[in-house]
Amino acid sequence: MDTISDSQRRAPEPQQPPVLEGDALAAAEELFVDRLPLAKRYVAHLASSGIVRGLIGPREVPRLWERHVLNCAVVQELIPDTARIADVGSGAGLPGLCLALARPDAHFTLIEPLERRVVWLQEVVDDLQLSNVRILRARGEQAKEQVDEIDVVTARAVSALSGLVDITLPLLNGHGQLLALKGRSAAEEIDKARKSLKRWKVQDTEILTMGAELLTEPTTVVRLSL
Repeated sequence: MDTISDSQRRAPEPQQPPVLEGDALAAAEELFVDRLPLAKRYVAHLASSGIVRGLIGPREVPRLWERHVLNCAVVQELIPDTARIADVGSGAGLPGLCLALARPDAHFTLIEPLERRVVWLQEVVDDLQLSNVRILRARGEQAKEQVDEIDVVTARAVSALSGLVDITLPLLNGHGQLLALKGRSAAEEIDKARKSLKRWKVQDTEILTMGAELLTEPTTVVRLSL
C-alpha cells in the first residue's frame, strides 16, 4: 500500500473569510466598535494564511466569527482599564489578538513557543499596526523574567486547569487574575485542580458566562484571583 509523505501532501488552500451578517455582525459592531475593520482583516488572515500555515483547520472557516473571534472578544468585559495582559499559548491569536482589537486601552503580550506561529502573529500585528501588542516566543512557564508586571493572564485551549495554573499563575507574581476560556467541563476541571489552587494560594474561583446577550453560544470563563 502506497503512503503519502508530508512533502507530497497538498497544503490547505486559502479561503475567503465568512460573511459577517445578522446577529454576528451586531455583536461584532458592539465589541469592536471603530476597530471592526481591523477585526475583519484579522479574520481574513485566519482564513487565508492561517489555514495555509496550519494555525486553523479548514473546517473552522465558516465559524471563525461565532466560534472563535467573538467567543474570545466577549471576555474583554472582564479586563480592567489599561491592564497589562499576558496571553499564554496564543497560537492563532485566540484570545489575545481578539482582545487586543477590542481593548486598545490595554497592553497585551502574546506568548507562544512555536516559531511558525510567532512569525505569523508578528506578520498580522504588523499588518494591523497594533501598537498595544508585543509578541514573545517562549513557553508560559519560562516567560516570567521576560515580561513586565502583569495584571491578567488569559489562555484558551492550552491545557486542563490543573496543569494550566503552573504555566500561567507565576506570571502574576502573587497578584492579579487568570481568565481561562473553558467549555462544559469547567466545574470538573476546577475540582481536579483543588490541590494546585491551594498551593498557589488562589483566593477566589469563579465560573462566569460571558456574552449571553450577544452570542448563541456564550463563553465559559474560569476566573482565578490571587
